[in-house]
Amino acid sequence: MIEAEHRLEMVRLATRSNPHFSTSDVELSRPGKSYSIDTIRFFRERGLDALFFILGSDAFVEIETWKECQTLFSLCDFIVMTRPGSQKNSFSSPVPEALIPSFRYAPRENAWIHLSGHLLYFKEISFLDISSTKVRELIEKRRSARYLIPAEVEAYVQKLGLYRRSL
Repeated sequence: MIEAEHRLEMVRLATRSNPHFSTSDVELSRPGKSYSIDTIRFFRERGLDALFFILGSDAFVEIETWKECQTLFSLCDFIVMTRPGSQKNSFSSPVPEALIPSFRYAPRENAWIHLSGHLLYFKEISFLDISSTKVRELIEKRRSARYLIPAEVEAYVQKLGLYRRSL
């Protein structure tokens, strides 16, 4: 596992050219364990109402285990990124069973609407076979991750020798 400061810097490098993204070290600055619910509340308290929590479908399937998971959806919109072909068929809900009573599907928005009015989107990502695991494996084998991660991030990883096993 790479230190949190390095992961934060890689996010900064990856997003700095996009004015629609910002990074924060709030979770690193917080003492003790950091929970998503606390981070969302932190930004809501600062007047940031248009918050989108973006996560992969692999993390979303475990969301019922997260601290105050029922409350999470009342604080911001969610975007769950799915790989091509990974979504369930249209007759079954992609929402975890325990959460279904709190949502209704809105075909016009192509989203699930929480009782709070916040939206839950499922978005299919690119057809490229990109995953953090694959990128780490390439780097560990000293192979290029070009086109899979931003050039600035690849340069940072190479410069510091991140994700390489000690010999």
